[in-house]
Amino acid sequence: MNPKNTVAKSLLLLAVLVVPLMLNLFGFAFYLDLATRLSILAIAAVGLNLILGYGGMVSFGHAAYLGIGAYAVGIPAHHWLYGGMDMIASTNGFLQIALALFASALFAFLTGLVCLKVKGVYFIMITMAFAQMLYYLLVSISEYGGDDGLVIDTRSEFPLISLDDPVQMFLVSVLSLFLIMWGVRRIARSQFGMVLEGIKGNEARMISLGYNTFRYKLAAYVISGVICGFAGALLGNFTTFISPEMIDWARSGELMFMVILGGVATTMGPLLGAITFIVVEEVLSTITVYWHLPFGLMLIGIVLFVRGGLSSLLERGQKTDD
Repeated sequence: MNPKNTVAKSLLLLAVLVVPLMLNLFGFAFYLDLATRLSILAIAAVGLNLILGYGGMVSFGHAAYLGIGAYAVGIPAHHWLYGGMDMIASTNGFLQIALALFASALFAFLTGLVCLKVKGVYFIMITMAFAQMLYYLLVSISEYGGDDGLVIDTRSEFPLISLDDPVQMFLVSVLSLFLIMWGVRRIARSQFGMVLEGIKGNEARMISLGYNTFRYKLAAYVISGVICGFAGALLGNFTTFISPEMIDWARSGELMFMVILGGVATTMGPLLGAITFIVVEEVLSTITVYWHLPFGLMLIGIVLFVRGGLSSLLERGQKTDD
């Protein structure tokens, strides 16, 4: 491992943690909120990168897990507010997180049994179709706001932690991001990860070697969905508002852009992609209401001319110094 490369990555992680806290200390609370949102979406991008980057599975429906995680927080809180559930159970953060992870794992497992039977464009379309089915299901349930969404009046409650405090909300989000990045890195470097990359490269060869490739892909798909579901639980607590819009196919496209923009099958790629996506979106939207056009052109340019994503620039920079 290149020591300079390690130092550069460490400094980037330190900046992600420290800079928003410093800006908040000087009265720029907006940037702390922006960093919290960035961290949460980066978690979802890390989850997607596990199957997109390492497994070669292009999912266009991963925003569904963001919605599942968010609704796992909002629905219990809603029922407590209207007297349908015990307050302690409905606002307990551990129970809500467990519900988000379980529901995400179950949805990923059941849909994965179908999606993973096909490849290529068929896989893309089926993942998007399942996400849209969930989208229209939530739109049709008026109990939870339907298309108008649902306000979360009470955030998840944890011992010694208050998610109502923006600083604590940020720290929970960014430290969760670092932990999940480390976890996915360990998975990618394990035997499981190597088999997964082997399936991406030549599935027929892995089958001939005796590996049950379907099980490996299904396991990776479920893990990926669980990570995105956790991000959704954090997102619901952060926004205190949930709606079917979180599940729309465009949200899945944004997650995919983050992964590709930063660099697929890399540890830092999803984080770099999320930083660039969120920051550039924020800057351009303050300049013009037609910010989507220059933003789209910029993304196309990076994809075409920066092979390997933004993380490859970091690698090139270290090699040039050597």
